[in-house]
Formats: sequence, structure tokens, C-alpha cells
Amino acid sequence: MKEKQHVYWSKVILQEWSLHLAATAKGLCFVGSQNGPFAEVSNWFARRRPGHVLVQDHEQLAPYVAEISEYLQGARQQFSLALDLEGTPFQLSVWDALCRIPYGQTTTYSEIAAHIKKPAAVRAVGAAIGANPLLLTVPCHRVVSKDGSLTGYRGGLDMKTALIALEKGSLARGMQHG
Repeated sequence: MKEKQHVYWSKVILQEWSLHLAATAKGLCFVGSQNGPFAEVSNWFARRRPGHVLVQDHEQLAPYVAEISEYLQGARQQFSLALDLEGTPFQLSVWDALCRIPYGQTTTYSEIAAHIKKPAAVRAVGAAIGANPLLLTVPCHRVVSKDGSLTGYRGGLDMKTALIALEKGSLARGMQHG
């Protein structure tokens, strides 16, 4: 019988932000939506990684909480966290492309499809983006529709709008001081 793997979780609470995080021994594997209930975490693990045991452990998550808090305060543009992403090769290629979108910039689903050399797979790219378990750290909030409008986001459009504004505001403040 296979031993159940522990997944450690904690909650980031910072100003108006409240997010659940989860990590395995390999790295961060889930970032929840703004003000999302714990059930968002437990349901995701039940569906995507059955056999894992969720254990609340603030100490284990402290490095992840620190980097995400810095990001949410506009003090961090890139993450150095270890990630534990599980997905199909296609999903992993899309998620890798998302990580290449520069901070404070947006791109389109079509541009992501072209980047991974699958220009006809725009809908599949959208599905892969929707399956991204790592909000913020794999920046799917930086993907917009062709006309520039904001579309679907697991965390909700209010969260997507806030993240884009955070990044653009942080860049503007940096340019004023730099």
C-alpha cells in the first residue's frame, strides 16, 4: 500500500489579501483565490492529487508566505520558490510560457499558443491556463483576450484586475524612484 504524501498548507493574510497556500516537500503546489475558503484547497487536492494528506503547518510554508507577501506589497517581481507542478506535457508547456510573461505586462491566449508552437490550440491553451494551480506564481492573470479585455480567472475577475493593477502600479512607483 502506497504511503500518503503530506501536503502542508497555510494562509497568507495581508491587508485586503487572504489566500491559502499548499506545498509538498518538492515545492509550492497550490495558491488559492482571494478570500477563497479552505474547501477550495481540499477539493482541489481530492480531485487532482488524491491520496495526499493536508496538514496545516505555518512554519513549513513560511518561505512561500514571505515571497507571496512581498509580491502582494509590490516589493517582488519574480519568485524564487521551488514549485511542484503536476500536469500534462501540454499544460506544463503553457505554464512555462506564462512564467515568461514579464512582470506588469499582459499577453493574449493566441500569443501563448504561438509561443508554444501550437497556434491553432488557443482553446486548449485557455483550458490549460484554467487548470493552473499556482495563481500569482504562475502568472495566468497576465493573459487577456485579443481585444485586451479581461476574461476568465480561477480567482475571479476582481482578483485578476487587482493583480494587474498591483503590477502596473509597482512598476510606475519603481520608475518614479529609480
